[in-house]
Amino acid sequence: MKVLGIESSCDETAAAVVEDGRVIISNVVATQIPFHETYNGVVPEIASRKHTEWILPVVKQALSEAKLTIDEIDGIAVTNRPGLMGSLLVGLTFGKTLAWATKKPFIAVNHMLGHLYAAHLANDISYPYLGLLVSGGHSIICKVSDFDDIEVLGTTIDDAVGEAFDKVAKFYGFGYPGGVAIDKLAKLGDPRAARFPMPFIDKQNRAGNVAEGVAAHRYDVSYSGLKTAAINQIDQFWNADFERTPENISAAFQEAAVKILLSRLLRAVEDTGLTTVVAGGGVAANSRLRALLAAETGLTCVFPPLKLCTDNGAMIAGVGYRFLARGDRSPWSVNASARVQGFKKSGRA
Repeated sequence: MKVLGIESSCDETAAAVVEDGRVIISNVVATQIPFHETYNGVVPEIASRKHTEWILPVVKQALSEAKLTIDEIDGIAVTNRPGLMGSLLVGLTFGKTLAWATKKPFIAVNHMLGHLYAAHLANDISYPYLGLLVSGGHSIICKVSDFDDIEVLGTTIDDAVGEAFDKVAKFYGFGYPGGVAIDKLAKLGDPRAARFPMPFIDKQNRAGNVAEGVAAHRYDVSYSGLKTAAINQIDQFWNADFERTPENISAAFQEAAVKILLSRLLRAVEDTGLTTVVAGGGVAANSRLRALLAAETGLTCVFPPLKLCTDNGAMIAGVGYRFLARGDRSPWSVNASARVQGFKKSGRA
C-alpha cells in the first residue's frame, strides 16, 4: 500500500510517499525558515500563506520523485492536529479535496502520533515503550502500547522545552531556529559555566510525603523557571571562573534543559519497568539529549534520523498506513484542531 502523507501543521510544507508504513519512496520538505528568521519565530499568517503557495508544487514533487501518479496512490493521510489553525487548514483542505476528487481512502492524522512513529520508519521497534515527544510546542513523556494507544504520563506545566530554547536564543541573539543555534554553540562551550536551578514540582506535605492529588506531577517538567534564570537572573547562577560567552551560556542552558527532561524520564523508567525509550520531535535532534540518553546504561534509546525529527510527510504517511490498513477512514467532515486530542492521561482529570 502506497500512502501519500501531507504535513502543514506549522512552518514546513511537506509531502511524502511511503510504502507499507516503512519504505520511504519520496520525502519533500519546503521550509519557511528564511521567511520567519527576521521575526525569530513563526508568524502564523506568513506560514499559512506560504502553505497555500507551496502545497500543490510540493505534493507534485513528492509524486514525481516517487515516480508515481496520483492514480497509483492507495490512500491519503493528512495532519489535522495539533498546530497552527491556518496552517493545518491548508493541508487538510487540500488533502481532503484530493482524496475526494480521486476517490482515495482518506485519514486525518494526529501530528504527535507522527513524531512518535518517525523512528519506526528506520528501526524495528516493539511495543510497549516509553515515548519522549519534545518540540517547540510539546514536552510529553508517555507510555506507548501501540501506534495509536498513547498514555500521557507527564507533560510541561508551562513552556515546552523547544519553546524555552527558542526564547533564550532570541533574547541573546544566537540565531534562528533557536534550538539549532544553541546546540551548535554549546558544542564549543562549557556546561559548568552556570549552575541553573532544577524545577521543583512535587509538592510535599509536612510528613515529607507527596501530597494527595499531586502524584500526577511526578513526570511533569517545567521550563519557565530555567528560561527566567537564563535570561533575567544569569548573574545569580553564573560561575565567575568562566567568561560569559554565547558558547558558555548555550552549553550551561542546554545542559540544564536536557537534564530536566532526563530526570523525569528516568522516573518513568523506574516506575513502569520499560527500558526502551523512543524519542520524536524537533528537540530529538539535539546532540546533548542524544548523548546523555545513550549514556544511560540499561536503556535502549531509539531516535529518528535527523531529517525525520522535524516536521515531515513521511511520518504522517507511515501512521496513515497503519490506520488505513486497519480499515479506518476519516469522514469528510473532519476538521482541524490546534490542540492535542485523543491521548489518554494517567492520573489526570
